[in-house]
Amino acid sequence: SNGPDFIAKAEEILGQEIQLLSGEEEAKYSALGVISGFHEVDGVAGDLGGGSLELIDIKGHEFGKGITLPLGGLRLSESSGGSISKARTFARKQVNTARFLEKGEGRTFYAVGGTWRNIAKLHMEITKYPLHMMQGYELTFEEIQKFLEDVIDAKDSKDPAWQAVSKSRRSLLPFGAVALQEVLSVMKPSVVSFSAQGVREGYLYHLMPDEEKQADPLVVAADQLAILRARSPEHARELADWTGRMVPFFGITETEEESRYRRAACLLADISWRAHPDYRGAQALNVIAHSSFVGITHAGRAYLALANYYRFEGLSDDGATGPLSTIATPRLLELAKLLGGLLRVVYLFSASMPGIVNNLTFRQSSSPDLDMEFVVPHAYRNFAGERLEGRLQQLAKLTGKKLAFVFE
Repeated sequence: SNGPDFIAKAEEILGQEIQLLSGEEEAKYSALGVISGFHEVDGVAGDLGGGSLELIDIKGHEFGKGITLPLGGLRLSESSGGSISKARTFARKQVNTARFLEKGEGRTFYAVGGTWRNIAKLHMEITKYPLHMMQGYELTFEEIQKFLEDVIDAKDSKDPAWQAVSKSRRSLLPFGAVALQEVLSVMKPSVVSFSAQGVREGYLYHLMPDEEKQADPLVVAADQLAILRARSPEHARELADWTGRMVPFFGITETEEESRYRRAACLLADISWRAHPDYRGAQALNVIAHSSFVGITHAGRAYLALANYYRFEGLSDDGATGPLSTIATPRLLELAKLLGGLLRVVYLFSASMPGIVNNLTFRQSSSPDLDMEFVVPHAYRNFAGERLEGRLQQLAKLTGKKLAFVFE
């Protein structure tokens, strides 16, 4: 009720005019925030604030008009007098006016807003999820519906995990859960993905040139990190291209998503070189797993971190890889080990110097005792030795291929 007075006072203090966003503009910038933070968006974004809920359909870089519903967590709590049943009745009536939600069946719901992020944070704490990164945290439709019931009932509210949610937020979680539950009941998405990026990031994104908007945020971030930390960003880019040509030799046909993950992993492959050799693997794992990348799933993030850990530490899992291995899909875990194995071999030749890796290649062998040969220029013959052979045979064991070096 004191909105106009508050804005006037703020304008006086700041000496700047304040633009008050309409509900439609909030939905637009929320959509752009989601677009900036996810790769190939396809679904509905919902931004739950204190006073309203904005909903908007998104496909790629295109989005609909969007609507605003009076379903903010604080408003829902106050208008219902703290009654969950009254809040649910009101929320259901409002959500049923958003008929476009039905077009979201089987797609993704992108949850934006502090109350919903705290629901995700609580789920992480209760399930002891090993990666506390909000961006891209996902739950299936069935998982989130069951958990929302627990939140609404304040089940396990004495659990220490609830302490992860600030006191000011805890009382609003059941009402945020009701709003989310009603939206999901109409939409029936396959998965709910939580976004750390919303209106603010969307507003900044809309200021960017169109060319920059089309860039892949994950690959750009990895490339920038290579420029800052790698010995040779050019070598990292060569690795990305070279591994793309090599993985088909091992019977792998990458999806577009897997290809961009591999490229990012190669760009990040040398960022921990300044650390002591005993700690390079652990540093790579931690920096990559916990960096604020966007445009990547949690499974993809685990792949990037694990591939670079294997590159330093070998292809066996240990206590350091265990938590992330539970996040990566079996397919991505397989691909992470393959990439790690390839990098372990090729780095002994290149030592992060550009202009080397493109002189190396695999080829099918004509020998009945071999599947493939790793062809190396004769000028590099002095690299041959027990260490190099051991790494190639690690790769052979991993892939089930009979491999040997050929210097020619």
